[in-house]
Amino acid sequence: MEVHEYSNGEITILWKPKACIHSGVCVKTLSNVYHPGARPWIEPGNATTQELIDQVAKCPSGALSIKKDLNVVKNGKYKGGV
Repeated sequence: MEVHEYSNGEITILWKPKACIHSGVCVKTLSNVYHPGARPWIEPGNATTQELIDQVAKCPSGALSIKKDLNVVKNGKYKGGV
């Protein structure tokens, strides 16, 4: 299945267009992130990570999901879903 990825550096939103039922919950919840007429249509940098996680959890079709990004810095701490 086709999957599009949109990252804010902490998490990546995965969108499966063929699973989307176009209910509009995403656009109604975070209109500053989701712009159906634009490309790219998802701009995750326009909301906090927690706002994105909360919104994606409301997607009725499951077309939107979250993947936590893992950033490893030499001699640094882990950041992300460790």
